[in-house]
Amino acid sequence: MRLNGVLFFPVTPFGADGDVAEEVLAEHVGQGVEAGAGGVFTACGTGEFHALSLDEYARVVSVTTTTATGRVPVFAGAGGALPFAQACAEAAAANGADGLLLLPPYLVGAPADGLVRYVREVAATTDLPIIVYHRGNARFTPAAAAELADMPSVIGIKDGFGDLDLLQRIILTVRRTTSREFTFFNGLPTAEMTVPAYRGLGVTLYSSAVFCFAPEVALAFNKAVTGGDDELVQRLLTDFYLPLVELRDLVPGYAVGLVKAGVRLRGLDVGGVRAPLTDPTPEHLARLERLIATGTEIAGC
Repeated sequence: MRLNGVLFFPVTPFGADGDVAEEVLAEHVGQGVEAGAGGVFTACGTGEFHALSLDEYARVVSVTTTTATGRVPVFAGAGGALPFAQACAEAAAANGADGLLLLPPYLVGAPADGLVRYVREVAATTDLPIIVYHRGNARFTPAAAAELADMPSVIGIKDGFGDLDLLQRIILTVRRTTSREFTFFNGLPTAEMTVPAYRGLGVTLYSSAVFCFAPEVALAFNKAVTGGDDELVQRLLTDFYLPLVELRDLVPGYAVGLVKAGVRLRGLDVGGVRAPLTDPTPEHLARLERLIATGTEIAGC
């Protein structure tokens, strides 16, 4: 089970009745897999993991794995309070997931050894491979990261901090302490903005929120980066990704709300976001629509 290319984090569609729209989710996931996603991470941050009940979570994972049909690996989110994270791990395994993305625990301060214990106790409930999300209150030291890498079921770390000095120290420490394959990938919001910097550390894998609503732009960027087309990389960063980030930063939660709106603008009715997130204003929607047009034009689509 190897991840490569652009990683797809689908949104979770909600219908007019507020329930998970399973048929729409299947269409959304199917479109992403067929477009060329290198892996699907369902019911994670972009998929509003924080807003799903356990039953809804299980249904989202089931629909995703059924739709992917083994064409690419499917990872499911898990996290929050320890018992809920463990229940998610069990539900993910029961519904066909290939692995877990372990999100931060409930928002309390914890020392590194407590975070390691949290991962260890979730891992004890499942045989699924685990990628640990290094973000928010889940800040691991290099020594703690080496402890994670010593757990057989932990196969990688997704970095959501962007602290390149810390990440370099984590990578070097892990590589020094284990010879087995261990994956690192860039998980910052709108990760394309920092892809060149992460590649300098040897971290080439990244998640792409843009892939949800403009896969042709995300794939064009990835092709340009891996193919050495620096001119196209700079054009996309300057004229598409930078203004997208500026729009995203106007309102807390837009990292999800804008993505979901983008999917709707491209013709798939995935509904709005659940509270406490908010949907974009009409003015911001219009800006997003113009940006999508600009991105697709630059990408030559």
